[in-house]
Amino acid sequence: MPVIAVIGAGTLGGTLAHALALQDVYREIRLIDEAGDVAAGKALDTLQAGPVEGFRTRLVADSSPAGAAGADVVILAGPASTPDAEWDDDSGLVHLRRVAAVNHRAVIVCAGAGHRRLVEHGASEDGLARRRVLGSAPEALRAAVRAIVALEVGCAASEVALTVLGTPPRHVLVPWSQATVGGASLESCLATARLARLRARVSKLWPPGPYALAAAAARVAAALVTGSGRRSSCFVMADGELGVRRQALAAPVELDTDGVKRIVQPSLSVRERGELEAARAG
Repeated sequence: MPVIAVIGAGTLGGTLAHALALQDVYREIRLIDEAGDVAAGKALDTLQAGPVEGFRTRLVADSSPAGAAGADVVILAGPASTPDAEWDDDSGLVHLRRVAAVNHRAVIVCAGAGHRRLVEHGASEDGLARRRVLGSAPEALRAAVRAIVALEVGCAASEVALTVLGTPPRHVLVPWSQATVGGASLESCLATARLARLRARVSKLWPPGPYALAAAAARVAAALVTGSGRRSSCFVMADGELGVRRQALAAPVELDTDGVKRIVQPSLSVRERGELEAARAG
């Protein structure tokens, strides 16, 4: 069974450790933070929930970046010292370099809403293979958009299929022309005015909260360790895909055990192509 390491025992990291444990597909989850006592307390709290919630995953804490050695997936969250914050660009890059120094094969997932630039810098400045560095926050945004569509249409969110592109929060593109509800085109289900109302709400859904971010990162991690090819929306470094070069943006991707298998390029309407151009410039 795979091993996963979470760097940072703040609110996002602690919530993420619990979300991962609930999946019960990992042999071990390592919660790593310089504040080792905080990481140990959160790991123990989640571990003790195992008999109640029915998972058997082992949780351990570590205060050293060396704890990421041997992990199949490493997720960057945020520090225990400022629990409601994510790793910023500078501290995030430090942790990316530390992980790369002790683990040459792990896929690195940046879980924060503000981690798009971190993905970009990690895949360019630090020479990490671009398929091995990605950000999971767009998957949380995609889930939120599916939820508001479901409320508008009056269906279960599981019936809604769509994706998100761009550079949130300023430039978020939902290819509405490709969105479906129960297999039917969303545009055929909603009047123009109602669809416009949905469009106006999307930018207000950013940033997602820590539980949504944790759930998204856990979903992406599961796709990585199982190699399921499951499609998710992630921050990923594009190099020609979608007409973008050497820039990280949110895009639909297929994942396997080595990271990003491919960036999916959806068909876009004329209007949507214009919105994507704005995202490139932004």
